[in-house]
Amino acid sequence: MDQGHKIRVLIAKPGLDGHDRGAKVVARALRDAGMEVVYTGIRQTPEMIAEAALQEDVDVLGLSVLSGAHVELFPRILDELRSRGIDDLLLMAGGIIPDEDVPALKAMGFRAVFGPGADTRDIVRFVQENARGGSRG
Repeated sequence: MDQGHKIRVLIAKPGLDGHDRGAKVVARALRDAGMEVVYTGIRQTPEMIAEAALQEDVDVLGLSVLSGAHVELFPRILDELRSRGIDDLLLMAGGIIPDEDVPALKAMGFRAVFGPGADTRDIVRFVQENARGGSRG
């Protein structure tokens, strides 16, 4: 791992979800593993998330959705990222995402989808091994 670069992660909650315990647990686990983590809070628009990713210069974007709106919201967020010239983030998703939707998310560029009960050690390891500045360099 590049000792001069700390992995920067944005955890965001798009849409109208009002529950964010899982997102906060993941944010804390990543922070405790030595990463710089920004959590946007709930009810973020695609534009707000993309702008936060740009302003915070993150390496990783983690999106959490419980409402089932991921199919609608995630492509809009990716469009907003691309409109800002951001196309190299490590993308991961979490929340309530049906198994049948996972292939479509992976086709969009999400490298991992973590559901309820995911072990935070697995999430930390995934980010460490795949983020810019992580094990892959």
